[in-house]
Amino acid sequence: MESLVDNLNRLCDEKPFHVGWYVRDLRTGETANRNGHTVVPSASVRKISIMMCALQGVSEGRFSLDQPVEIQAKYQQNDFGPFRLLSPGFSITLADALTMMIVLSDNTCTGTIFDMLGIDRINAYCKSVGMTGTTHRSGVPPRGLDRDHPVTAVNATTPSDVGHLLDLISRGCKAEEVARQLGCLPEHCNLAVDILSNQMLMAALPSRLPYGTRVAHKTGTGLDSRSHNDAGIVFQGDDQRVVLTVFTDRVPQALPDGMPAQFAGEQLVGQIARICYDFFAD
Repeated sequence: MESLVDNLNRLCDEKPFHVGWYVRDLRTGETANRNGHTVVPSASVRKISIMMCALQGVSEGRFSLDQPVEIQAKYQQNDFGPFRLLSPGFSITLADALTMMIVLSDNTCTGTIFDMLGIDRINAYCKSVGMTGTTHRSGVPPRGLDRDHPVTAVNATTPSDVGHLLDLISRGCKAEEVARQLGCLPEHCNLAVDILSNQMLMAALPSRLPYGTRVAHKTGTGLDSRSHNDAGIVFQGDDQRVVLTVFTDRVPQALPDGMPAQFAGEQLVGQIARICYDFFAD
């Protein structure tokens, strides 16, 4: 994997912003990272851990996937997702709320589920599964922050934390003893992969991969495009092949060549994903 690390670091060294990544070969278990344990704003990538905490509650019988979840006005005060634009007072199932939280990063559903679980339970869950650099601080992103806010003002994680979680989810799809580390059953890990595979925000990890490549992933964009993150399981055919997480931070609103922050961040994530895909291709 040394040549892969060299290629990725060479690409990242050229960028005038922070880049962290984590990669795991799901066949051999070999891993590599750059700034893997550096705490950065998680943005919406954190929603993977919220989903798994909720699925733990389903496994324990505290929740049911088909139980109704009411969409209330108090959760609609946010800046992203379609449900903030709808009239409140309707209900969807917990399974549908989890799906919308992931595939369209809906913050109304996120805030609803976050309050159902409770911040203490979510943070305790993350620590219990080995996400020692991860901290949830709010159900929806706080408003009114300066773009140069400290990482301690927002929800935060590390590339290695999220990579570790995705690795457990991947292995838990077939191994009950691994699924139990997540407080779940294999069926819940498979459900999580299915939900992540239906992601509709596709401008980062999957953007440069061959058409039809399955990627079970979750995106995240920080305040004013300061951060661009994506984390997922990249398939080859029907096989879960690689766990890859990429986090950028303090991306300038415009690079020296005029490229806007959002495009610069997403482009880099896509480039890293393609280099990894080609390296691990059979």
